[in-house]
Amino acid sequence: MLRRVPSRLRRQLPPEHIPGAVARLGPDSRPDPYGLRGQAAILDGPGRAQRQAKRRGRQHTMAETRLIQSRYRLLDVIGRGGMGEVWRARDEALGRQVAVKCLKPVGPQPDRSFTGILRERFRREARVAAALQHRGVTVVHDFGEHEGVLYLVMELLDGRNLSQLLEDNGQRPLPVPDVVDIAEQVADALGYTHEQGIVHRDLKPANIMRLTDGTVKICDFGIARPGHDVGSASRLTSAGVAMGTPHYMSPEQISGGDVDHRSDLYSLGCVLYEIATGVPPFDLDDAWAVLVGHRDTRPEPLRSHRAELPGFLDRVVLDLLAKSPGERPTDAGDLRRRIRYGRTGDRPPEPGPTTRPTTRPPGLPSWTHAMTAGRRATGTVAAGLPLPDHSAGLTSEWTTGTDPRALPAVRGERPTPSPELLSTLADRHGTGLDLGRLGHWEEAGEVHRAVAAEREHALGPDHPDTLSSRYEVGFTLSRTGRADDALREFGRVVDGRERALGPDHPETLAARQETAYVLGQLGRHFEAHQMYAAVLASRERTMGRDHPDTLRCRHNLAFNLARLGRLEDSYRLAHEVADARTRLLGATHPDTLATRYEVAYTLGRLGRWEDALRTYREVAQARAASLGAGHPETLSARYEVGISLGRLGRGAEALELYRALVQDRTRVSGPADAETLRARHGLGVNLGRMARWEEAVGEARQVCAIRERTLGPDHPDTLVSRREIAVGLGWLGRWTEALTLYRQVADARTRVLGADHPDTLTGRNDEAHCLEQLGRRTEAVELYRQVAALRRQRGAPRP
Repeated sequence: MLRRVPSRLRRQLPPEHIPGAVARLGPDSRPDPYGLRGQAAILDGPGRAQRQAKRRGRQHTMAETRLIQSRYRLLDVIGRGGMGEVWRARDEALGRQVAVKCLKPVGPQPDRSFTGILRERFRREARVAAALQHRGVTVVHDFGEHEGVLYLVMELLDGRNLSQLLEDNGQRPLPVPDVVDIAEQVADALGYTHEQGIVHRDLKPANIMRLTDGTVKICDFGIARPGHDVGSASRLTSAGVAMGTPHYMSPEQISGGDVDHRSDLYSLGCVLYEIATGVPPFDLDDAWAVLVGHRDTRPEPLRSHRAELPGFLDRVVLDLLAKSPGERPTDAGDLRRRIRYGRTGDRPPEPGPTTRPTTRPPGLPSWTHAMTAGRRATGTVAAGLPLPDHSAGLTSEWTTGTDPRALPAVRGERPTPSPELLSTLADRHGTGLDLGRLGHWEEAGEVHRAVAAEREHALGPDHPDTLSSRYEVGFTLSRTGRADDALREFGRVVDGRERALGPDHPETLAARQETAYVLGQLGRHFEAHQMYAAVLASRERTMGRDHPDTLRCRHNLAFNLARLGRLEDSYRLAHEVADARTRLLGATHPDTLATRYEVAYTLGRLGRWEDALRTYREVAQARAASLGAGHPETLSARYEVGISLGRLGRGAEALELYRALVQDRTRVSGPADAETLRARHGLGVNLGRMARWEEAVGEARQVCAIRERTLGPDHPDTLVSRREIAVGLGWLGRWTEALTLYRQVADARTRVLGADHPDTLTGRNDEAHCLEQLGRRTEAVELYRQVAALRRQRGAPRP
């Protein structure tokens, strides 16, 4: 899973990019009654939107709550829609500026049912947005609830949306090279999001940002403006359509037809038409006439408005604006190739037989793509024009939600559960995900277990929603150290998904991949390798080598190969994945940096410490630039820099680095945090390398005491600290004290790990060495013999 990328010894949430400066808010070229315009990034100084609001005497929703969750300090409003506000804010923990989007209450006496729907969709929107990791999509950093108000924390972008660029240009079209570049970058971003099964459904100029460095990003996961009758024709021509904006809606959206990724391609065609010619394809004042134009009228060629446009761009945009989805480019990748060939003048390859991707109606879960969806619900019909089912898209969200109407197709004769029950269970499932995201794994597990039991009763054991809850149960078990239980749970999920979805379905493969990870946790690395290899073969066959999920699996396989001792194979595979991610995502993308981190780790294991040091430093610098110097992922890379320096004999540099790292870890996470203590352990080790053994023993004693109190006396980290004390005492010649500690460590490892575990044998070897130093040679020889026999019995090589 994307949110579960392995770091060196544990999985971690992927970090995000953070641009620096911000830009000024400017009005869109058209009314924006549907949501927030340019929500991710737009202000200067106190913000023009805020100054205008103050002049109108408006009260901001969260003006009295300037600090959210003791972390995000709201500064000024930079966008407002009917249901939400976007604030420029400062992340006090990391010292960076962000955009915070808040869901506002609906009127003085809001309809509870309607508000509940909006809140659930806002949560789903946050989860979907946070799962998208691409340089062409606005990054989501955080999500939560503060004093009853839901909020979403996003990157603050330095740039202008396309509507603002048109306005800046006096509503004249943009330069041709800019139009082509924007088209190519948006096609690339849409290709990624469509591969994730996500359809935007509200692509328009105001939702596409061009940053000052030329990067183009899709943004605005907007909140729709509510109406008392959001599905009626009256709302279509006044307050707005909840699922799209009239000037950029596809014919199938307008007619209530099945909407898939090709609807986004149509909307992109409308956007490109406008920035290339200065006007949208159907430039009419009446919204109804605009919709009819999309449905019935062929657009005029772009070069009838602007003769200097290249012919290939005219053809590409008109193809995007085809009335029938089947007549448009197959997908965003096809579109990008057409643009590239047109731009470079290269001859495209001869077309061969193609298979169009299977699509699914909006609002259905991903597992229905191979099923018959049944009778489609149609919207209200007025003046002979069927309208969309607006209740399916109240937030103009990127859609991956479930549709209860599809459930009976897989339940047979099971009684149909009420929509209220399904909605409640979905909400509780989301709560479990949020608890996990915040690190409350025990509580998350309790929530998911309860939801799984109720879903199994209501929907059946093999229903995708039931299995989704079971999947999360397994994940929480793996995060709380219960790997055996997690393995059993994932086994149930794999079996159920293979029966219901097939062995090559992405959700089946995701469960098998998590199973492989848990096998690695249990030290069963050969079995993990076999499963990773099988999953990878399936992903490459069904998705291609460069699909994000395929690359994630290749990353995990490289990680596991290192644990099998196949270091050269691990290095080669990790290097290939890093190169692929650099090419597809950019050199500073979180996934790219995670793999380069793994490359550096393998280099260290291979003894190539100079190369490891250089790579770790590059990762640390990139993370500091994008996340901040105090971000946990930056600090993790700095810790590895310290290890590399120590291995190279540069103890003084390592000591200086660890002193600074301890201060930063303490400030960010507290003095008793595991990572703070790990940094202090590194500090103690390097004090020893500098022969400052009294200080080293003192540091190790303090760390050991905290670990014993917080983790327990037999925890592996506690035992490592106790052994470090013994090492220092030995160097100080205090061998009797050292022997007592070495025996404690070896006895504890025997109890916890077994007598023949490699760590236990290392502890007994330390004990024998200590006996030898004390002149108790006979005892030492006997213990060395016992260790050697156990090693032979286990089949482990002598270190």
